Amino acid sequence: MRSSLVATFAAACLALGAPTASATPRETVGGPLLATDGVTVSPLSGAPALPAGLSMGSWLVADADTGAVLAAKAPHRRFLPASTLKTLTAVTLLPLLDPSSSTVATQGDASVDGSKVGLVPGMRYTLDTLFTAMLVVSGNDAADALAEAAGGIPHTVDLMNAEALHLQAYDTFARTPSGLDAPGESTSAYDLALIARAGLALPEFRHYVSIVRSTVPAPHHKHFEIYTHNRLLTTFPGDIGIKNGYTVKAGATYVGAATRNGHTLIVTLMNAPPNFWPQAKSLLAWGFRARGLLEPVGTLVGPAVPAPEQRQVAARPVVAVGDAHHKDALFGGDVPPWEVVVLATSAAVLVVVSTRRLRRRRSRLSLPPL
Repeated sequence: MRSSLVATFAAACLALGAPTASATPRETVGGPLLATDGVTVSPLSGAPALPAGLSMGSWLVADADTGAVLAAKAPHRRFLPASTLKTLTAVTLLPLLDPSSSTVATQGDASVDGSKVGLVPGMRYTLDTLFTAMLVVSGNDAADALAEAAGGIPHTVDLMNAEALHLQAYDTFARTPSGLDAPGESTSAYDLALIARAGLALPEFRHYVSIVRSTVPAPHHKHFEIYTHNRLLTTFPGDIGIKNGYTVKAGATYVGAATRNGHTLIVTLMNAPPNFWPQAKSLLAWGFRARGLLEPVGTLVGPAVPAPEQRQVAARPVVAVGDAHHKDALFGGDVPPWEVVVLATSAAVLVVVSTRRLRRRRSRLSLPPL
């Protein structure tokens, strides 16, 4: 309960329009070498050269086992995330929702813009099916249905932003559970690596992002087949998947991982050309060849605080913040009144600090034009 209150206050601060602090040369998350807008790499004798022709706005290669950042370009530059934001949706909701429970798709779910798996309004789906559809074929309808199952889209977005704070993914600000373009929404190559690393620690996440083929129920007791959008999952030896995305404004975005000889690497790309797959493959291959022949240029940091205590729930169980009928659920039970006062005071301080940081941040925000 205590940790859930902290998450609630953090989400409330975000809802007030106070995104997290941006990286600066003096206090860059992951290390000062990651403050650059250029390429940072520190090869030792015998290290292979970086692949030629890398045309992304930013990218990063990191060791998922140790957290060492092997090389990067503009790792903290903010861009629109497109569907790679679904990794944060998954990391946030997988500990909360019981995949064996089910929910009924709504007209709102089915009519969402962008890529869809084809949910039918009024039809019941297991949350396992929805997680599969969201991460295998990037179903925006599945992402919205999962958000509704967790208490509604606004509540889920607040939870996602609280989770980003928890992971120290301070370049990330969610407005949607699907990653559809929205004003102020952002992430970075560094943050995508943080989120991916947190996801890889969850067995359920690893399961869903590695699925190549599955089925989705259809009316009249039928079903249809879905197939992964991740081309490296079936073409790059050792690839374990994760997520790609694309919108016109964001360009192509990608976060992927692969394991070879007992070691796992993460690669992230932002503002990339549509056919980014050869570049993603070349960076992964380079990372495996260069591992042990580089000085790390930074590190993927751990969470800022212990993970919130989360209880697994069935579909549509979470009460949105501010529901007067559930005041006791937020401030009753095992939380003493003095702790509520302390948490409220801390939240007020966070609002003031975040607002000051926001003023400094606005001049540096590097999102593509919306």
